[in-house]
Amino acid sequence: MTRPTIVLAGAAGDLGGRIAKALVARGAAVRALVRDDASTADRGRLAALGLEVAPADVADVGSVARACDGAACVVSALNGLRDVIVGRQGVLLDAAVGAGVPRFIPSDYSADFTKTRPGDNRNLDLRREFMARADRAPIRATSILNGAFMDMLGAEMPIIQPRIRRVLHWGSADQPLDFTTKDDVAAYAAAVALDEAPPRILRIAGDAVSARGIARTMTEATGERYRTLWAGGTGSLGVLIRLAKTVAPQPTATFPPWQGMQYMRDMFSGRGKLHPLDNDRYPGLRWTPVREQLAAQPASASRQGTR
Repeated sequence: MTRPTIVLAGAAGDLGGRIAKALVARGAAVRALVRDDASTADRGRLAALGLEVAPADVADVGSVARACDGAACVVSALNGLRDVIVGRQGVLLDAAVGAGVPRFIPSDYSADFTKTRPGDNRNLDLRREFMARADRAPIRATSILNGAFMDMLGAEMPIIQPRIRRVLHWGSADQPLDFTTKDDVAAYAAAVALDEAPPRILRIAGDAVSARGIARTMTEATGERYRTLWAGGTGSLGVLIRLAKTVAPQPTATFPPWQGMQYMRDMFSGRGKLHPLDNDRYPGLRWTPVREQLAAQPASASRQGTR
């Protein structure tokens, strides 16, 4: 039986590399799309994962289309700002259509931006804009929404403050927050890529836990008592976002501090909450709970509690 070919853009990145491994584990033939000026070392690293390396001019639809020829699905794990999420990913979408690829998975992997407010979150707005473009294209697109990456707890999402043994929250300490590990997202994305008829949107969460629940988990993991600390309402978080954008705008950074604040506002407000969940669509997948993630690396989480 012929193995389905999956074209993967962004295979050299963190999430992309995990998706590549998950696809190979499922028996797919994975073609990694790389820039035509990619280094020999980068190409060799991808080939060592069992991937076919396909160089292309990523700004040229025809060049990328040739790399997509014969694929069953194109998966994007690209990350960046407008030039990447709308621009480069737009080229990838047009190339997939041109090559006659039936399915496309955009690089969404986020909270539910179909329910958040336009203008509240720059990175989610870019994904919303690209979704509208993908919906106009003659291809079956599937967005995977997974909340926040659980791996970021204590680092890029510094709500855990080990020096004072507190877990910060805006609004209610009991608001459920969606988290999924990168490995679990990758495993799910691989299953979706090999699914011949997935729906337009799939929502997954490895765990949904509140700030109060995280405090309990940190207490169990470290043996030190953690409590919640109310930092204000989500409206006050909006004030901090505006201040941060004024003091340190960093417009070319993918994840400046204010972008992380925007993401937390969407989570703590409940607007980005994932519902209903599609965790059970593919049998055999295992979901990592926050308790297990933090218990496995409590010291690491503590050290990275402040950015």
